[in-house]
Amino acid sequence: MTQVLYGPRLGREGELRVGCCAVLFDQSRKKVLLTRRADNGRWCLPGGRMEPGESAAETCEREFWEETGLKVRATRLIGVYSNPNQLVIYPDGMKVFMVVMSFEVNAFEGQLGLSEETTDFGFYSLDEMDSMPMHGEHKMRVEDAIRGGDAAIK
Repeated sequence: MTQVLYGPRLGREGELRVGCCAVLFDQSRKKVLLTRRADNGRWCLPGGRMEPGESAAETCEREFWEETGLKVRATRLIGVYSNPNQLVIYPDGMKVFMVVMSFEVNAFEGQLGLSEETTDFGFYSLDEMDSMPMHGEHKMRVEDAIRGGDAAIK
């Protein structure tokens, strides 16, 4: 099971990894698409690790498609997130310090579905997220997306 641990400068114990995640609003812009992770059962924004030679937008769009079956375009940078007090530990023992760029996206093709990495999906409001087991700091990223304005740097 993937674990997210917190402690003073715990991120120093991990290998640096860059990733992207995506916020897809429903038509009302009050709910956001979340997926439930297969590895730890927590809810999160679709996203994942950047591969060499990819732009940040390409990473966001590829990961979204792989996890949801929807093709999207990144339209706005919501924020850049790097918590020095957070460490992600994967089932194989790999320890990772994440730097994540969060983008707002628009879907233009495909059919929403599950993948090997997801067990469920749905559109949820911030109030609904309060009672859901969320992965890491994904709820904060949704709050920043709803707030709008200049990109957050956290």
